[in-house]
Amino acid sequence: MATTTSLYDTGLWGYLEPRFEEKYNVELDVIYAGTGKALEYGRRGDVAIITVHSKAREEQFVAEGYGVARMPFAYNYFLIVGPEADPAGLKGLNPEEAFQKLMETGGGSFVSRGDDSGTHSKEKSIWKNAGYAYEEVQPAGSWYIEAGTGMGPTLMMASEKQAYTLTDLGTFLIYRGKLELVPVVDKGDILLNVYSAIVVSPEVIPEAKIEMANNLIDFLTSPEIQELISNYGVEEYGRQLFIPCAGAEPK
Repeated sequence: MATTTSLYDTGLWGYLEPRFEEKYNVELDVIYAGTGKALEYGRRGDVAIITVHSKAREEQFVAEGYGVARMPFAYNYFLIVGPEADPAGLKGLNPEEAFQKLMETGGGSFVSRGDDSGTHSKEKSIWKNAGYAYEEVQPAGSWYIEAGTGMGPTLMMASEKQAYTLTDLGTFLIYRGKLELVPVVDKGDILLNVYSAIVVSPEVIPEAKIEMANNLIDFLTSPEIQELISNYGVEEYGRQLFIPCAGAEPK
C-alpha cells in the first residue's frame, strides 16, 4: 500500500497496520510518500492500493482506468499556521484572503510543501481561488519557500523560519509541542481534507493483490475500525485527528 505522509506521520497506519495483519493473516507493506508519488506507485503497479487525499487527482486516477473506485474513509481539515505574532495580519481572514494578503504585501514568509503532495495540491487550489496562477506565485519573492519534503519537516522548517504554512490538522497536532506556530486560519470550505482508499485496477495490473486490497477497504470502512479512527489521538491531543466517514463524501 502507498499512503500519504500525513496518515503515516500521525501514526495512524502504525496503529491500524498490526490489526489488519492479524485479522487477515497477511503482511502489509506500507510505503509513505506525497499523494503524487503514491498515485505514481499505483500507475506503475508497485502497490495494490493507495490511501491519499486529493479528490480531483483521485477521480482522474479512476477515470484513466488505474483505480477501481474511490472510497472515502476519514477526513479532517487543513489550516494555515504561523507565528503567534501573525506579522502578515492573516488572523480572521478566509484562506483565499490570507493568500491574497501574503502575495500583495509579502508581510510574512510562507513555506510550501512543494512536493506534489495532496497538501501541495490544496495549496495550489487556494492560490487559484485567490486569483493567482501558481506559476506566478513560485517566483513571487524570497518570502515564498518550497520545502520539497513531507508535512512534519515542512512544519519544522516553518517554525524555524517563523513562517506560515498550510498543514493538515492531524500532523499539526502531532508536532505542535515541537513548534513555535499557532493556528491562524482555520475556517473556509476549501479547507476540507478527505482521505480515500483506491484499489488498483486488475485490468491495468493483473498481478495486483486485489482480493487483499478489497479486504483493506472493508477493514477501513468497518464500524469497529471507524470507531478506532474516531478515537485515535483524542486522549493524547484533546481532539480528533481524523473523523470517520465510511464510504460517504463529507460536506
